[in-house]
Amino acid sequence: MVLKLNVKRLNRLSWLLAIIIGMIFYIIYYNNGPRGSLYPYTLLSLLSIALIGHVDVLLMVFLGKRFSVKSKEFTLYRTLITYPASMVIYLILWPICAYMARFQNSYWSINLFLAFIGSGVVMNTMVIIMHDSVLLYEHKLSADLEVEQLRRANVEAKFQLLKQQINPHFLFNALNTLKALYNKDTAMADDYIVHMASFLRTSIHHHSSNLSTLAQELAFSKDYLEMQYIRFGNALQCSIILDQHVRETYALPSFSLQPLLENAIKHNNFTKQHPLMIRITQEGGYLVISNNLQKKNLKVPSTQYGLANLAERYRLCSGDEVKIKADDKEFSVSIKLLKNENCNH
Repeated sequence: MVLKLNVKRLNRLSWLLAIIIGMIFYIIYYNNGPRGSLYPYTLLSLLSIALIGHVDVLLMVFLGKRFSVKSKEFTLYRTLITYPASMVIYLILWPICAYMARFQNSYWSINLFLAFIGSGVVMNTMVIIMHDSVLLYEHKLSADLEVEQLRRANVEAKFQLLKQQINPHFLFNALNTLKALYNKDTAMADDYIVHMASFLRTSIHHHSSNLSTLAQELAFSKDYLEMQYIRFGNALQCSIILDQHVRETYALPSFSLQPLLENAIKHNNFTKQHPLMIRITQEGGYLVISNNLQKKNLKVPSTQYGLANLAERYRLCSGDEVKIKADDKEFSVSIKLLKNENCNH
């Protein structure tokens, strides 16, 4: 992770620190020092800190092009250069302020020179600490952003992996059915191929979408149902009772409706005399897929690509749970209707 310097924020902090220290110096000197030196010395404090801050920022920009901001080389060169530079800044500004204050003592006084060194060390240390606080804050923001990006990429990868499990499972069953149909009725098999091609074309078209409108999911599932009608005839019935407004307003995770239909067909016995009746309705904020329960006596092997797949995808994309209800007569699955504005997210 490369940490970028926020130059504007660092410079603003330098000026803010200079103003605060200048005001503190002004208040202290106003009550204790000669009035003739008040403004020159206040100006010296303000300008020296501002210049020290800006020199530190310029140096960080220069060093940042050659070293990592978190490297030992960056810290070493910054320390070795900024401390002497801060002392030089005081030495340069001092004659101007001394002239304005009509300071009479020698410019080359050893005590004055030591005062420059002490002031430069103290002020530069203060500036470095304040600038480091900004760097630490920027580092935290950058780290949080990277963690969030990795988390989203991980969720996206899991979601796509789960979605990719559906098509191979569908193809396996569809091809077996097609083989059986061609042995019985080639015309019916041809119709089956037309709907299967439409189903796969839609599947490919929406492959990159995490969410689809309810209308898109219903259209996608229609081809699947037509294939099953060809296979089972009047033994299978499906009624969809949904307003057009609901179909266009709400969304579902892509390819979430068809596995539920497949799940109902797979686990139930049905004939023309005792058909499997599937209903798709809305109850509050949920889409409810229900069917009369006519369980097969033999346990059907499960690949866990149906309800478990859907439950995991719902957890990843919205955090919602899939509700399952079952009694002796009916089995139903309720899935949360999602807002349509995030369909392309």
